[in-house]
Amino acid sequence: MLLLSDQQVKQLGLLRALVVRDLEAKYKGSSLGNLWTIAHQISQIFIYTYVFSIVLKVKLNLVGVDSNSFTFGLWLYAGLLPWTAITNALVQASTVVLTQPNLVKKVVFPLGLLPLVPVLSAFMESFAGFLLLVAMLAVSHQELQLTLILMPLIWIPQLLLTIGLSYLVAGLTVFIRDLAQSLLVVLSMLFYLTPIVYPLSAVPAEWRDWLLWLNPAAVVVEIYRELAIVGQITHWGEWLATVGYSLAAYGVGRWVYRRLRPGFADVL
Repeated sequence: MLLLSDQQVKQLGLLRALVVRDLEAKYKGSSLGNLWTIAHQISQIFIYTYVFSIVLKVKLNLVGVDSNSFTFGLWLYAGLLPWTAITNALVQASTVVLTQPNLVKKVVFPLGLLPLVPVLSAFMESFAGFLLLVAMLAVSHQELQLTLILMPLIWIPQLLLTIGLSYLVAGLTVFIRDLAQSLLVVLSMLFYLTPIVYPLSAVPAEWRDWLLWLNPAAVVVEIYRELAIVGQITHWGEWLATVGYSLAAYGVGRWVYRRLRPGFADVL
């Protein structure tokens, strides 16, 4: 049994309060509240489905899965969920220290919690979208894949990867202010280098392995879809590599953040 100290329990309570406050603040005063997150995701489904499935006629080649525009929309949605959770967390984490100077200058405040807030906030929004995906799959297919119970296999490395990168960008942006803007450019490029709006089969065979082994986001997206829609995992080797990348990112990101943390107050 894992025993937590009183200080750790207090920090977990503080982290929970910060995440709840962040979720509430995003859509404070709006009639739909946090449902706007789902509305935004659904609008993306319609736009991308129209452009890529109807106009560009991108076809899926999934064993045992019907290839039509509605299935393409669900497949697209399943890929957008983890990608959006990762990118939203990184974009918000890049300025999370800069926008909280009052907390940074408080000696007693645990600064290690700041980068975790956008990560967990984005993940909670993504999880709400995942529940919507499950509901749509149940209605459209009249059944659900048993592999849905294995989703933690991809959620855990996804969270570790996002937390590690969030620590890294949160710490470095305090000293390199252009990093936040550069991150937006990098993520925009990475979006099209990740098989989100097109199937992996559309990538030339000679580049496919490189894409999966060098881009952990691509593996997260692929396995997310395999567990939710296809019902099997075909990329176990790449999954193991992604777990390794995620652990490395977490370790390096946390180490860099802790080394830079003493200088935050002086810079701000």
